[in-house]
Amino acid sequence: MNIDEQPEGHPTRYWHTLEDGRVQCDLCPRFCKLKESQRGLCYVRGNQGGEIKLFSWGRSSGFCIDPIEKKPLNHFYPGEPILSFGTAGCNLNCRFCQNWDMSKSREMDTLADQARPEQLAESCLQHHCLGVAFTYNDPVIFMEYALDVATACHERGLKAVAVSAGYICDAPRTEFFSQMDAANIDLKSFSERFYKKICGGQLAPVLDTLLYLKQETDCWFEITNLIIPGENDSNQELEAMCRWIHDELGPETPLHFSAFHPDYKMLNTPHTPSETLTRAREIALNCGLHYPYTGNVHDPAGSSTYCHHCGLRLIERDWYQLGEWNLDAAGNCRGCSSKLPGRFSTQPGSWGPRRMPVRLV
Repeated sequence: MNIDEQPEGHPTRYWHTLEDGRVQCDLCPRFCKLKESQRGLCYVRGNQGGEIKLFSWGRSSGFCIDPIEKKPLNHFYPGEPILSFGTAGCNLNCRFCQNWDMSKSREMDTLADQARPEQLAESCLQHHCLGVAFTYNDPVIFMEYALDVATACHERGLKAVAVSAGYICDAPRTEFFSQMDAANIDLKSFSERFYKKICGGQLAPVLDTLLYLKQETDCWFEITNLIIPGENDSNQELEAMCRWIHDELGPETPLHFSAFHPDYKMLNTPHTPSETLTRAREIALNCGLHYPYTGNVHDPAGSSTYCHHCGLRLIERDWYQLGEWNLDAAGNCRGCSSKLPGRFSTQPGSWGPRRMPVRLV
């Protein structure tokens, strides 16, 4: 996309100049090759003065305090509030995008709110938040801003959380996740066909990101799989995905099955029946995964956490409201003393299901 008049962009690192004078962005596997004043598919990165610049640094589509479970993260400081924000644009082109008004925006006016990293961190402290979650659209595309915010948070003892599709190249992946305390990775399907046809991307880079997180980092991560009727809901695909997660990432990896609702370019596809999510969760359990969950439906049994060893309900969840809590101060089961994988405080948070918009000044 050509932009005649662009604001001054923020410098970035992952790019190189081609022989024909264009500049190739090396942040994600799209490898956009851009002439002067052209934007990449993500829209927020483009060629300015022969360099790839980021045009959304310090700008956001809005700020809101959410429960950490909404990211979703069930094993990362349950019950705590987290300051959430996104920008505009995306490096995938998912036909079912449920945040398309932000991720597909081509209007910089969408980014009406502005905040320097220090302001965001101070707002977290003011509102007693766990930290900042980069969400609503993929933080990979505004990586430099996200990293600056993460640094400001860490200087104040706060956490940084990424909600991402994991569509990123090796070198920036290493830098990005080195600053993330937790992540939820959206594994959209276990089918190359799905990624190409529905998302305009590839499956392999996402699997590489998951393997990297498991093998090379201390970043706590969980996985979300949005189940779309007729597209990625077959028993065969769900079983193949669950077995891969079990074998490559480990049985303790939390997996969230989430319900689709018609949106963007898939308005004629029906809602995901709650029975489909229950079936997916049963497949995951049968494949040996210890912590599969259902999401976007009212299912207290499927959204609660149970001890894999003795079956005791450790964390009761009803939507985003926590109930029964059977972890001791060390994060162990009160029934059999088995360790629950994750990051936990001595007591659960009490934020509940509230969603509170925040205006930074």
